Amino acid sequence: SSDLDNQIYMKKRVLFYLAVITSVFSLQSCVSNYVVSQPTNYKTDAKLASITPNKLSEAKKEISPAKQIDIALANIEKANKSAEIQKTILFEKKMDDMLAEAESYLGTPYRYGGTTRSGIDCSAFVLSVFGATMGMHLPRVAAAQAQEGERVAREDMRKGDLVFFSNGGRISHVGIVHDVDENGSVKFIHASTSRGVMISPLTDSYWGPKFRFAKRIVNDDIIDYSSLAQN
Repeated sequence: SSDLDNQIYMKKRVLFYLAVITSVFSLQSCVSNYVVSQPTNYKTDAKLASITPNKLSEAKKEISPAKQIDIALANIEKANKSAEIQKTILFEKKMDDMLAEAESYLGTPYRYGGTTRSGIDCSAFVLSVFGATMGMHLPRVAAAQAQEGERVAREDMRKGDLVFFSNGGRISHVGIVHDVDENGSVKFIHASTSRGVMISPLTDSYWGPKFRFAKRIVNDDIIDYSSLAQN
C-alpha cells in the first residue's frame, strides 16, 4: 500500500512538471512571434487619377475637325489683328519721326532755290524731310512732286500727306500735313516766302483759296515692317 501510494505521488509530480515545462515553452514561443513578426502591409486596388501625355493626346483627338478648324481660324484672325495694330503703331511712329524732322526746320528763312537750313524753298524743304526720314528721293520742284503718290480727298487727309497750291496756273507751292484734329481741321508745315518754315491752317485766308489737292506718297508698301517679323 505504501509503495502504491508513492508511485501515484511520483506520477502526479511528473505530470505537474511536464505541464509547467510545456507552459513555459508556449509562452516563449508567443513572445518570439510577437517580436520577430513583420508589420502587415495592407494593399489596395485604389489608384490616384493622373494625366499623361497620351491622355492629353486622346483628349485632343476628341475635338471634332470642324472645331479644330474654327480654333485655327480664330488664332489666325487674332494674329492678323495683332499684326495690324503693330503696323499701325509703327506707321504712326514713322510719321511722327518725319514731322519731328520737319519741325526742326521751324524758323528757317525762305530762300528761292535754297536747299539748306540757312535758307530753303518749299519743294527743297519737302524733299529734304522725306529723304532724311523715309529715304525717298522726290523731284526737286513742287509741280513735279504733285505727280507723285495718290490723290486723297480733303476729309481723308492725314499727317504726312502733301498739300499743293497754285495761283491759278501750275502748282507753285507744297507743304506737309502736320495734323488733323477731330473736327477735320488741317494744319500743314511749309516754307512760306514771307515767314520761312512755319505751320499754317489749311483754312488760312491766304493759303485756303489757293489749295488745289492733297497727295499721299507714304503708304504701307513704303514702310519697312521687317522689324515686326523679328519680334
